[in-house]
Amino acid sequence: MRTKLFAASLGFLLACATGAFAEGPEFAVVPTWPKTLPNNWILGQIAGVATDAQDNVWIIQRPGSLTDDEKGATLTPPRSKCCVPAPPVIVFDSEGNVVRSWGGPGTGFQWPQNEHGIRIDHQGNVWIGGNGMNDGQALKFSPEGRFLLQIGSSGAGTGSADTKRFGRPADFAIDQAANELFVADGYGNHRVIVFDNATGAYKRHWGAYGKVPSDAMVPLFNPASQQFANPVHCVKLANDGMVYICDRSNNRVQVFRRDGTYVREFIYAPTTQGSGSAWDMVLWPDANQTYLIMVDGTNNEMRVIRRSDGVVMSTFGHPGRMAGQLHWVHNIAADSRGNLYTTEVDNGKRVQKWAPTNGAPRR
Repeated sequence: MRTKLFAASLGFLLACATGAFAEGPEFAVVPTWPKTLPNNWILGQIAGVATDAQDNVWIIQRPGSLTDDEKGATLTPPRSKCCVPAPPVIVFDSEGNVVRSWGGPGTGFQWPQNEHGIRIDHQGNVWIGGNGMNDGQALKFSPEGRFLLQIGSSGAGTGSADTKRFGRPADFAIDQAANELFVADGYGNHRVIVFDNATGAYKRHWGAYGKVPSDAMVPLFNPASQQFANPVHCVKLANDGMVYICDRSNNRVQVFRRDGTYVREFIYAPTTQGSGSAWDMVLWPDANQTYLIMVDGTNNEMRVIRRSDGVVMSTFGHPGRMAGQLHWVHNIAADSRGNLYTTEVDNGKRVQKWAPTNGAPRR
């Protein structure tokens, strides 16, 4: 057994066996957040969440995932009094009120077949993507939903060597200093790819361990794989220059420098199959970004991870559909006060807020 690969997992297993988790922030769900949606709306699968500089919470959801039973008010004749699909992009304030909504097909751009991923850049603009079979594009909008830029195009996948389009992109991150867009690419491709955030010009890309990505079929659930499996599901940028990538179906997180130089990796719940254990994460918003908070939609739990060495400090959440439980927890975001926001796909179809009960960030 390679100590380097499995240190994080062994630390987690030992902590579970002894009950001796180290200290870290703890959380409790806020069951009244968000407030009842206006306009008879209902949410479908929620496949992205982000916060902005004002601590507003942005989600991207999939109206097309609703069943006839859920959208009964739109049928002819109406099946029921409720409900109507909500717009794909919705913005909540910290109290859970809807403050803005927009999205869907329009002129001059190709809206994704299956919405996936949302990120707010330092200018307040919004990147979204999709993981539909033909989704090879990323779209940039103003906060009000005005179309600004499209990178790539819809159509059949062309592989990880293509520098002009994506392969069902999953997540986005923005380097403010360099004004670069990092993309976890994705459900079709096996790479991280970087573009200019303003112009969409290609910069660079890489695969697992910083190698040239391959589109050869690789076994899933293999933390020793030399390639990213599908999906490459998240990309996060730390203030110290580190880039964190969720190689979801290989149950691992790989860490790089901004130029693609490989640094290290951490393995979590390595025997997990299904859809893997490393779905998404967020950097804890203290000055040192001390922790990573990870969501695992197969085991339906969250992990508080010490960023310096990848050790799991604690876990919380449990499978289920009650408030504070999780079903296919898919994405996570944090605001400046340490409140967490999680989203769920499959038939979970909800966003939940988790308030820190201790260890709130000191800024």
